[in-house]
Amino acid sequence: MSATILMPIPHKDFDPTEVSITWSILRDAGFTTVFATADGQRGYADEMMISGEGLDLWGFIPGLKKLKAIGLLLRADRFARAAYRELEQDSLFLDPIKFNAVDINQFDALVLPGGHAPGMRPYLENSELQQLVVNFFEHSNVKPIASICHGAVLAARSISEKSNKSVLYGLKTTALPWSFEAKAWKLCKYFIRFWDANYYRTYQPQSAQPSNYASVEEEVKRSLADPSDFLNVPRNSNYYAMKTNAFSRDRIDDNRPAFIVQDGRYISARWPGDAHTFALKLVDLIKDYQNQT
Repeated sequence: MSATILMPIPHKDFDPTEVSITWSILRDAGFTTVFATADGQRGYADEMMISGEGLDLWGFIPGLKKLKAIGLLLRADRFARAAYRELEQDSLFLDPIKFNAVDINQFDALVLPGGHAPGMRPYLENSELQQLVVNFFEHSNVKPIASICHGAVLAARSISEKSNKSVLYGLKTTALPWSFEAKAWKLCKYFIRFWDANYYRTYQPQSAQPSNYASVEEEVKRSLADPSDFLNVPRNSNYYAMKTNAFSRDRIDDNRPAFIVQDGRYISARWPGDAHTFALKLVDLIKDYQNQT
């Protein structure tokens, strides 16, 4: 059966893995993904996550930045880069609709991807998009909704007029954990992008706030009915080390490193390393939704 999925994205700096791997797996399942941006212009992935340029100690030196070492390890892997090249040939990606032109009745599911670079801020802060997320949550009790990484921040900021609470209130979720965000931030600060230490931190705390206050995990937690509704990998999980080392990534045929949370028709994942398993789970949810309608 066919299905049409809505994926809002920013103008720039979205994570290429979270968008392109999800798109690729949905496509292979026979589904159509429609993209949306604020003004109907195509979006662009975070270029550093594609090329790896600028992710080394010498990345601020024009003549040397094309030399890559650590950047080859930190950029999106070959599967995601290949999927992104394919995505850039997709007509629906190249010609997205506007946020304010979306008719949610035309869609069977909603996907909220993430990214960490500064271009994500207008996306996360867009009031039209937040209202669209609210409308989608309140339109149906069965249509699947999925968020990955910073996508959960967008959901957390989407406040229902009916309840004056986030659409995530009362749900269990995961998102980028502070343990991962802090590792990336410290890697930048002390080793690779010391001239731009906050590259991996979309938002920084105020001077009087603790270092994790503006993190994805803490912001999402503040939107929930109980902070314990934010789930991290239980210590007794199989493959706990793989799931928590912030290095191991899942594959289409290997879900051991992934951690996915499902609460009814809402699913969430932490970071690009969960993307294959996240997308495959979304396919299953969409098929379940189709069987109910």
